[in-house]
Amino acid sequence: MKLTIEHLKAGYDTAVIIEDLSLEIPEGKITALIGANGCGKSTLLKTICRIQPRLGGRVLLNGADVHEADPRALAKSIAILPQNPTAPEGLTVRELVSYGRAPYKTSFFSRTTAKDREMIDWALTETNMMEFQHRPIGAMSGGQRQRAWIAMAIAQDTEILFLDEPTSFLDVAHQMEVLRLVQHLNEAYDKTIVMVLHELNQAARFAHCLVGMCRGQLLYCGKPEEVFHKEMLHRVFHIDAELMSDPRTGKPMCIPYCVNESEHSA
Repeated sequence: MKLTIEHLKAGYDTAVIIEDLSLEIPEGKITALIGANGCGKSTLLKTICRIQPRLGGRVLLNGADVHEADPRALAKSIAILPQNPTAPEGLTVRELVSYGRAPYKTSFFSRTTAKDREMIDWALTETNMMEFQHRPIGAMSGGQRQRAWIAMAIAQDTEILFLDEPTSFLDVAHQMEVLRLVQHLNEAYDKTIVMVLHELNQAARFAHCLVGMCRGQLLYCGKPEEVFHKEMLHRVFHIDAELMSDPRTGKPMCIPYCVNESEHSA
């Protein structure tokens, strides 16, 4: 599905965060939104998915305006995992994942269909959560909980998946686990995935496309090999860094050294 953002204006009430941003999301690829805190990454993600209203411009999915689409129909095309999701106490992993089938039910009391069960089992299997399906979410580790939430999102059976900081508050091992799962979903099922990431080297390693933002503006968009350079790091993050190639993947990576305080606080 083709996802295009045209002259988007977004923010909260009278506070404009993003002004006149245009972007085309590559189909069947992983796109990482990067930038300093408060630059508008999560605002962009939420506005694309209609979690918050736009202030101007358009978000087009196959040429149709997302903000004018039927909510149930839209939920069959795009799924989003927000930052720090919470579940009711005592909810099991399987019960959580079953919520991903909500767009396909005619009412809250609709019975679970054979197709629903098939997709729930598939999502649990793909995220390696089948053995934990009857355990409470609250009893899971941080990495397991995040995999359960991703299972719920993919049970929705959409072509496009949005992840807002999916590795936040996870240790390095669980960050790698989640990002390898994201990579697998893209490679095995050709899913278009857009995620907000803070760890630059992880973004360069796992994404096909990097979108660099600063103060609500899109400054860079392209393959990591094309846009992950000193100028980008300076303009987007106001840092000085040394660049090198990952010895295993060949992808660019950086070692940051210092921050230009005057630019960072401006």
